[in-house]
Amino acid sequence: MQEIEHVPVTSTPAESAGSPSENALFSKYEMGKLLGCGAFAKVYHARDTRTGQSVAIKIINKKKIVGTSLMSNVKREISIMRRLHHPHIVKLFEVLATKTKIYFVMEFVKGGELFGKIAKGRFSEDLSRKYFQQLISAVGYCHSRGVYHRDLKPENLLVDENGDLKVSDFGLSAVTDQIRIDGLLHTLCGTPAYVAPEILTKRGYDGAKIDVWSCGIILYVLSAGYLPFNDPNLMMMYKKIYKGEFRCPKWMSPDLKRFLGRLLDTNPEKRITIDEIIHDPWFKKGYKEVKFHEEDFSDKVNGEEQSVSSLNAFDIISFSSGLNLSGLFDDSCSSADDGERFVLTESPEKVIEKAEQIAKDENLTLKRRKEWGVDLEGQVGNLVMGIEVYWLTDSLVVAEVRRRAGNAALFNEATRHSRERLANDGLTVGFA
Repeated sequence: MQEIEHVPVTSTPAESAGSPSENALFSKYEMGKLLGCGAFAKVYHARDTRTGQSVAIKIINKKKIVGTSLMSNVKREISIMRRLHHPHIVKLFEVLATKTKIYFVMEFVKGGELFGKIAKGRFSEDLSRKYFQQLISAVGYCHSRGVYHRDLKPENLLVDENGDLKVSDFGLSAVTDQIRIDGLLHTLCGTPAYVAPEILTKRGYDGAKIDVWSCGIILYVLSAGYLPFNDPNLMMMYKKIYKGEFRCPKWMSPDLKRFLGRLLDTNPEKRITIDEIIHDPWFKKGYKEVKFHEEDFSDKVNGEEQSVSSLNAFDIISFSSGLNLSGLFDDSCSSADDGERFVLTESPEKVIEKAEQIAKDENLTLKRRKEWGVDLEGQVGNLVMGIEVYWLTDSLVVAEVRRRAGNAALFNEATRHSRERLANDGLTVGFA
């Protein structure tokens, strides 16, 4: 996706007035300062009028992207960000749309780009390590979900008010469904100074390995204050990248130099992997592993037992795929592959118990959510299934099963087994 350029900050009339605007976007968001703009998108700071929470809203002009490859980029970015929930990845709260515009409502990261901070001078080795650890935590999480960023660079890394890193801009990302029969990706993309040498050969590449290369470039930039491969002539720079010609400055420690050599190995087969990175002595110093689901899953909420959501008329109507806006942008799942709903004559407790038994039998990892819901994770194909339970009437519940990530065929097979087991137990009365 085209990079968003920074522009001078300005205020909207609503903000200048110092009071909530009567013309808030969708009656939910009071628009504030313009943060940046590009050829087809603008990003604003905004405030949620219900909670007072600050958000960033990216507004995309449909007219400028319809009929171009950018439309598929936008759809893919929405599809990917919907399924990523990690402390070091910018959150996508919701997607709204009108006839002329698409609105990304995202987490507002107050500190701005990491690029702006490194432009003032190189970081200490300890600070570089901290940001690199957080970057690898996020990238490793993406890879475990079958997502490859493909455009990692300091301009796409934000820093929040606590000094923690957040990965953003998934417009050029790829998912496992895009991998060809040879097991490789083939789309040429990325920022010249950060592209891996195998991309230059145009013979296909492994998405995980090129992300590791880009992470190596970022670590070098943080520690040195400049790029390892650089030349005014683009072809000369590509030649240096292909040959792996770079030198580490004298202030880098021997361990860091060795580590960078493994990250920037021009042979993708010998390049260090995410798992090897996490176990490297230089990386491990002071590293605290992030629990990916600690904010999303728990058996209880604030010490209280879970509650069951009831379905009102609008919830039932929203189950229709024709009215579900997010489905319009999820090109990784067709309507048939994306989910299934069961109407059950059992309590939510029994439904969750049945899900736990299925997870045990199918060798899946189960993680509870805050409401009556679970996520089931499998090791084959990075399959992640979500199950949520709603009251329909006093004696009926709706269980919604959705594919969050992974192979559609595996998901269909898993839901078929679940449907058969529920029917055999006499719990299923119909399918929504």
